[in-house]
Amino acid sequence: MDFNLDPTQRELRDLAADLLGREASTARLDAHDAGDAPFEAGIWKAMGQAGLLGACLPEETGGAGQGPVEMAVILREVGAHVAPVPAYASLALAAVPIAAHGTPDQRALLSRLADAETVLTGAWREAGPIGQVTATARRDGDGYVLEGVKTFVPYAEQAACILVPARVDGADVGVFLVEPGAVELSRHPAATGEPMSRLALGGVRVGSDALLGGTADGAAWRTLQSSAIAGAVATVSGVIAGALKITTDYVKTREQFGRALAQFQAVTMQVADVYIAARALDVAMWAGVWRLAAGLPDAEEILSVAAYNACDPVLKALYTCQHLHGGIGLDITYPLHRYFAWGKHYAHLLGGAEAQLDAIGDAVAASS
Repeated sequence: MDFNLDPTQRELRDLAADLLGREASTARLDAHDAGDAPFEAGIWKAMGQAGLLGACLPEETGGAGQGPVEMAVILREVGAHVAPVPAYASLALAAVPIAAHGTPDQRALLSRLADAETVLTGAWREAGPIGQVTATARRDGDGYVLEGVKTFVPYAEQAACILVPARVDGADVGVFLVEPGAVELSRHPAATGEPMSRLALGGVRVGSDALLGGTADGAAWRTLQSSAIAGAVATVSGVIAGALKITTDYVKTREQFGRALAQFQAVTMQVADVYIAARALDVAMWAGVWRLAAGLPDAEEILSVAAYNACDPVLKALYTCQHLHGGIGLDITYPLHRYFAWGKHYAHLLGGAEAQLDAIGDAVAASS
């Protein structure tokens, strides 16, 4: 594969970097943290007006019809600027599976997302091993009754609908579009400060038109899971890039014993370790999303490699960034704390390093 972005993807990256560089200023992020808004509405609206939210949406819904690579480009910049917007929830957890598998009526939900007029999300995680689905959907007349519990659901209270995977009796896993008001939502804190919820289905009944694509053959669930992991690792790729920039700028200017920290060999070696961790994640992330876009069978395995890097080497690299800052690295009024919090959050979301090693082993065993 070619790891270079094509001209359209480079333009998309530059647009996202320029817009978020202006909109997600430290002062604006500090003001958001001091308030109680679920996300920064001004940044969200600016992303919609610039066409960033519509880039991966179908053309008939006002989008540009792009794919997983373009989604990764956008989410990487969101991570690099730690922008508090529901981009990961709306794009990776909802828009991608709806665009790939939705009926025309279901895909119509995406038209308001392109202009940042709505928020969508997905409930892809449960307590226990990553990727398991114990929630159930029992047929009931012309609809379904859903039972089970989901965790780590971002922006559930703000979303117009939540994508909920459940095992359908007599079939495979289906994905259902459920309104937030129909389920029990319990707030639980997240390191990023964004609203997260535990979702209890509790026998909620939905119509047959709530089943994504009208079928429970497991395809929509596989797309949702792959997109969720791809979006998460792309975001973390941006997070470590942003943290590395802050750290290198700091060690170039901070002096100790009359010399800049960057002149000490031990410091440069640690910065190099952070760079290597970031590049290793980048290689696996871009390889994974490229394979996902091409429909290659090993995409899931490569994304698991990227997820492992996000959960272990990159998380350790974020600790190194804090260490190189000394005491200021622990100060929550200093920008670095946001990057560390985001890295920790996505490592938890991805299930941790051991879970990803298990996923890699399962993928290798299945292909041998």
